[in-house]
Amino acid sequence: MNKTLFYTGKGDRGDTARLGGKNRLSKSDALLDTVGALDEATSAIGVARSLAQDTLLQDVLPEVQRRLSYLMAHLSAVPELRERYVGLSGADVIWLEELIARLESDIPPLDGFVLPGESPAGAACHLARAIVRRAERRLVACAEQEPGIGAANLAFVNRLSSLLFVAALREDGLAGRVVTSTRAGE
Repeated sequence: MNKTLFYTGKGDRGDTARLGGKNRLSKSDALLDTVGALDEATSAIGVARSLAQDTLLQDVLPEVQRRLSYLMAHLSAVPELRERYVGLSGADVIWLEELIARLESDIPPLDGFVLPGESPAGAACHLARAIVRRAERRLVACAEQEPGIGAANLAFVNRLSSLLFVAALREDGLAGRVVTSTRAGE
C-alpha cells in the first residue's frame, strides 16, 4: 500500500505552482490571495453547514462548496487551461438567486441591523458571509488585473453573501431569536 504524502516541500521558498503548469507564483500574488480567501470562505461555509438546523441548508451548502471549488480551480489554472476549468456560469447565479428566494420566503421584514450571534449556526453563517465578502473584494481586484475571470464568477460570489445572510436569519429564526439594533430615536 502506497502512503500519500500531504506535503511536497516545493513551496518552502514562498512560491507555488498554478494548476496545470510548471510556472510558479509567489504565495503573496493577488491571484493566490484571492484563491486563499475563497478557500477560507469554503471552510467557513463548512462550519456553518455542520451547525445548520435547517434541512434545506444542510442539503444545499455542500453544493455551494462544490461550486466554489470550481471557481478556485478556474482561478488557479494556467491561462491555457482556463477553458477546461470553466468556473461558474449564469446558470449558477440563477440557481443561487432561486435558492435565496426560497429561503427568504419565511423571514419576516427586518426593522434594523441584524446582530450576529443569536444561534451557533446563525453566527457561523454570518461569519461565512463576512469572509465571502472579503473574498469578493479580492476577486474584484483580481478581475481588474487578470483577464478571463468572468462576470458570472463575480456575480456568484456577490449573491453568495446574500444567501449566507438569509441562511443566518433562518437559523436564528429556528432558534427563536432574531435581534436587530436601531439607533435611539429612529
